Amino acid sequence: MLVALKLKLAMVAGIFSAPIMLQSLAPAAVVNRADFVDLAPADFSYRVSGDFSQSGRPVEGPRSTVRLSDNLRIMKRLVTVAEYNRCVDDGACPKIGGVHHRPDVPMVGVNWHDAQVYAAWLSKATGVTYRLPTDQEWIFAAAEKVKDEVAPAVEPSDPAQAWIARYEAESSRAASVVLLPQPIGSFGENSNGLLDVGGNVWEWTATCFIRATLNSGSMRVTNTNCGVRVVEGAHRTYMTDFIRDPRTGGCAAGVPPANLGFRLVVETGFPGLRNIVSNFFNVRRAS
Repeated sequence: MLVALKLKLAMVAGIFSAPIMLQSLAPAAVVNRADFVDLAPADFSYRVSGDFSQSGRPVEGPRSTVRLSDNLRIMKRLVTVAEYNRCVDDGACPKIGGVHHRPDVPMVGVNWHDAQVYAAWLSKATGVTYRLPTDQEWIFAAAEKVKDEVAPAVEPSDPAQAWIARYEAESSRAASVVLLPQPIGSFGENSNGLLDVGGNVWEWTATCFIRATLNSGSMRVTNTNCGVRVVEGAHRTYMTDFIRDPRTGGCAAGVPPANLGFRLVVETGFPGLRNIVSNFFNVRRAS
């Protein structure tokens, strides 16, 4: 019995180390293991996303040191035009009009729902569960590429000063944005091995927009709006989930992103493997 259990463990390990192949739903489409990076849990600094107020005045979200509860397996690069078009050819993903780019650049012009459909299609085709990262997961994976931009310090009793200062900061930031999507790798690699983080493609996350009040170190969420999602890139912003081109409107705050794209994470956690391991140790204890 012990031999049989060891053989099962070896088979499972072999499955996890092999490339993830798409089935007949998408001929010639392959998601290679090399397309992902694995990140172990570690402490990192995170500023909560959303709109916050304290004593009736707008303030920045709270910042704290947090840790993900599990390993993170995330795409090294953004989903490309060629990959998205396979989903279109299979009849699952909507064809995005007006997007005519070379196949090796990130797929842009997609809304949150388009990204969700692609993740569901890929999950069905491979038997592996893919999803959008949460904002926390994205921040963790982005590492040193994250810019914790806070509102300029101004006299709190004069809201007009705050708006003017924010506008000037955002205008200078927007002037340097390259609009056309660039080939994968054009914006370099970060310390976690991810490509093009904080480049000219902003990435959809699974995180909903919230409004909250802060009082004596505590946070109370007053509204959760999942029709608006957190979008991460060269800066954090919030986008209505059906918007494909942020420059035509729909940006909930700040300078609109140049392009909207996405990368996926693999839903980790293998209950089947845990059961095998548990059974193995139960047998050892029984013997």
